Amino acid sequence: MIVVVLTIVNGLLAMSELAVVSARPARLRNMADQGNTGAAVALRLAEDPGKFLSSVQIGITLVGILSGAFSGATLGLRLTEWLRELGVAGSVADVLGVGIVVVLITYISLILGELVPKQIALRDAESVASRVAPAMKLLAAIGSPIVWLLDVSGKFVLRLLGQSGETEEKVTEEEVKTIIAEATTAGVFESDEHSMISGVMRLADRSARGLMTPRLDVDVVDLSDDSSEIRKVILGTHRSRLLVQDGDSDSIIGVVAIKDIIGVFANGQPLDLRKFVQQVPVVMDHADALDVVRAIRNSTVHMALVVDEYGHFEGIVTSGDILEVITGVFQEETGDDPALVKREDGSYLVAGWMPVDEFSERLKLHIPKDAKFETVAGYVLSIINRLPAVGETFEHDGWKFEVVDLDGRRIDKVLMTKLA
Repeated sequence: MIVVVLTIVNGLLAMSELAVVSARPARLRNMADQGNTGAAVALRLAEDPGKFLSSVQIGITLVGILSGAFSGATLGLRLTEWLRELGVAGSVADVLGVGIVVVLITYISLILGELVPKQIALRDAESVASRVAPAMKLLAAIGSPIVWLLDVSGKFVLRLLGQSGETEEKVTEEEVKTIIAEATTAGVFESDEHSMISGVMRLADRSARGLMTPRLDVDVVDLSDDSSEIRKVILGTHRSRLLVQDGDSDSIIGVVAIKDIIGVFANGQPLDLRKFVQQVPVVMDHADALDVVRAIRNSTVHMALVVDEYGHFEGIVTSGDILEVITGVFQEETGDDPALVKREDGSYLVAGWMPVDEFSERLKLHIPKDAKFETVAGYVLSIINRLPAVGETFEHDGWKFEVVDLDGRRIDKVLMTKLA
């Protein structure tokens, strides 16, 4: 019975050690905020692992010594005497008596003292840690002199090994993505929720240039045009807002809402477009996405102009552009082409405007973090360093690329085939 009790005590210590070490601090902190005092104690133990581990190790070592003494001095000798009474030779009885006891005690210690307690700790580390933390704190207080000596000795040896620096807790983006993927597999998140969370993480990594609609795709009305041309542009657009320029394309003075001026046309009144122009915030093309979000949030037009360092107009970012990064691209017109299509032969037809971070995630391609491009078209141009011709092919990173369509000087469609 003493050996069984000591084995169970060893299991409780092993379970406590693994639970406190593997418990997630964020979850313990949340439990502590909800009034769980055990979780608060577990947090303090985890913040000073040297003393905590020393306390546990003292207990485990003492239990191991006592268990070995009892099993060898009592059970081994009794079994040996019993075997001799059965007629087993003395030398054989000595070996069998001690050997059988050692095997049985080792088996019980592995099951009750290690495997089962540690499995319990891993299944619900935070809950177990919050329950055992007060007892572990008491154990550390009782053995504090020995704990102090062991802690100092351990740090001294670490310093000799060049490990004197404190470890810095870091959670990488890849670890967060892995946790989200595991949560989706376990049913905690729906697949659409997983996609949107991934979109939020992509958004934080983008710049204004990676979010914007380029100037070639932006509808603009020019104040220098005559009234009939302005009327034609306004009635011909499917946008709810139009940028207004005064002369050249870099002289953007603001934006007009179609709903504000449609009544003027309906009443047959002359249009003074300048009266309806609203100011638009301006952001640099290399500005972080979160800075762009703040600029748009503080604006009544829900739009921002993107300019480069020379003041040239590059494009616009709208609240819809930001939402598309999170939820996916919205289809604006019938027949709009998707960003990426997998064909029957296994190849992929990719739009040149597809954001390169989504492209990398979908096809598992490595894109450098400091890349100077934002789209698949920019990725292709960075490889060949010139404007390709329609039908031109090249190979890169295990893929065969074929430029199948150009829109002027812009790469519109690329066909990608995985190389054998």
